[in-house]
Amino acid sequence: MTEKPVLLFLHGVGGGDPEGQWRAALDEALTRSGYPSLDAVSVIAPRFAHALKEFDEPEPIPARTFKALSRDAAKLNRRDFERRLAAIEHRIGRQDQEHLINEAVANVVAPAHILVADAAVETRFFKQAANYLNSKQIRAQVLNRILAVVPESGKLVIVAHSLGSVIAADLLLRLPADVEVSAMVTIGSPLASGRFKLDDLHDALADPPSHLSWWVNFRNAWDPVAIRRGLSSVFPWMLDHAINTGYDPNPIAPHTASVYLKHSTVADTIGYAVFGSRFKEIAFVERGVEISLNEVESKTLLGLRYCHLIKNELSGDIRRRYLAALRSVQAQAVADVRTHNASIKRPIPSQIARLDFDYADSTSLLPEPTFNRSGTSKEEAVTLLTAVAVTNVIAPFEITISRDIEQAALEELASEMGLRRQFGSDVLEAGKRAQGILRYSQNLQWVKVGALVAGTAALVVGTGGLALAAAPGLAGAAVITSALASFGPGGMIGGLITAGALVGGGGLLVGSGGGTMVTGLAGDETSVDQFEGFLALQMAAVTLRQQHKIDNHPSVWQLLTEIETRVSRQHERLDEISDPKAPSVTALAKKRIIVKRALKYMSDNGLEPGDPEMAEPDSNPIERRGARFIPQFQRTK
Repeated sequence: MTEKPVLLFLHGVGGGDPEGQWRAALDEALTRSGYPSLDAVSVIAPRFAHALKEFDEPEPIPARTFKALSRDAAKLNRRDFERRLAAIEHRIGRQDQEHLINEAVANVVAPAHILVADAAVETRFFKQAANYLNSKQIRAQVLNRILAVVPESGKLVIVAHSLGSVIAADLLLRLPADVEVSAMVTIGSPLASGRFKLDDLHDALADPPSHLSWWVNFRNAWDPVAIRRGLSSVFPWMLDHAINTGYDPNPIAPHTASVYLKHSTVADTIGYAVFGSRFKEIAFVERGVEISLNEVESKTLLGLRYCHLIKNELSGDIRRRYLAALRSVQAQAVADVRTHNASIKRPIPSQIARLDFDYADSTSLLPEPTFNRSGTSKEEAVTLLTAVAVTNVIAPFEITISRDIEQAALEELASEMGLRRQFGSDVLEAGKRAQGILRYSQNLQWVKVGALVAGTAALVVGTGGLALAAAPGLAGAAVITSALASFGPGGMIGGLITAGALVGGGGLLVGSGGGTMVTGLAGDETSVDQFEGFLALQMAAVTLRQQHKIDNHPSVWQLLTEIETRVSRQHERLDEISDPKAPSVTALAKKRIIVKRALKYMSDNGLEPGDPEMAEPDSNPIERRGARFIPQFQRTK
């Protein structure tokens, strides 16, 4: 920020902090966080406590200078506001947070503490608050006194405490037209309370004002005025963030401005609003080291590279939305890898470290990853590209991308792996073939398949039964389970790990853990859509390997036969007793048809292990065409 904004502090009830304790507390915390003090900043802190008690001469309430936007303009403004707010949310999340109140303490100490505080603040707090809310003359007097000292133009940062936050919200639409509110930070706000309904303020602020960059409300876990509910219950477009300053024998203390402003997260947020980002001045403690990528890091780089390739093909509004999503996903992915690596005491590879940027600064450039795996085998490419194709790589955001753009991005990614570009197209075609084989949901999309697979994996992880064989480069099921414990089966990283493991050359284990997976797939916990999505992923990988003359591991066949056995047995057991059209019976009948179609395709195409008819003359009986034979996998008629 080249132009430092003016800081406007609006106090709460009482004497308006004549000792300036709020400023001393904030200066101390800013210095502790590495920011300058407020000495070089223009600070306005009007005192209006006396104006809350009575009015002198009648005054008109100042008119609103900011009107509601048109529908299209409001939609665009809301999107831009959310982009800025998400960046601030990410920044706040990076700070070290004090733990919230311990549950046992909260159940015993906090209620009694709050009751005492309520009784203490009731008289002086709510009397002055009621005057502002109920008397137009007092309201006009307070607003006019504040507006008299606010600059006519330029940038303004508003920090408002307690009743001052109510006044700040009221003031927001009455500022001079040339004033830009760079940030609004409210602390100890009672605005969410039912007692603080101010005319049509809630309706007037149904959308963020066009001159407001972002608004964060901090509420202390021990504050009796603010803790009951966040302001986002009233203004859903702004950000609530809970802090905990710890127990204080004085029940009023947690509500004071100085206690809030001493908190590192509050101070850091205000420091950023006033002074801008320190990211450009402070180098990374760890720039990254030149080491080979492990499976998690490789998947992260792969997913981000695919995102950028898609982004490069987009234009117009969808590009703007996709870029906003990508900035969030990339910042979070790098942060997640840093946290994960720290937990396993592994340094950050330079290829990942260079992708970090200051997400809170909307003007910072987004580093573009490179993914050069020229030695990638076709078998590994089946795993990597299929995993990318079925994963929503910008989760939790959902943006529909045309097939042509997906194909172009996958072709480019295949090329960067040293393969023919056609291999990328073949991945999408394999998905279409899989849907044609199963033939239940012809409109089942790749991203939907990925979400269904993640949901199924989450179910199995929850039961402790995930047993996935090693994809190339993985040490085994323990590695996958450990990674999913850090990232979860959803999101970009978790989704790629899950999908990659499911389509990896080793397929699925069907031992004790695999049995749990089979049981989960056959049970009521897994919907027909989830079931079909899981099998569609398997069949896509099967047909892609078949097309490129890559052996399919026999465990895929065994998995499908195990599923068929379990589904058939469950269907027969329930069908004899339950109502004929019972949902569980109907679902099992559909699952039975789906898995039979998958097995029929494999059998018809010579992909059934141990088929003597498919053996080459004079060949070793353990080497079979189309699959590696394992004696225990015998064909059943």
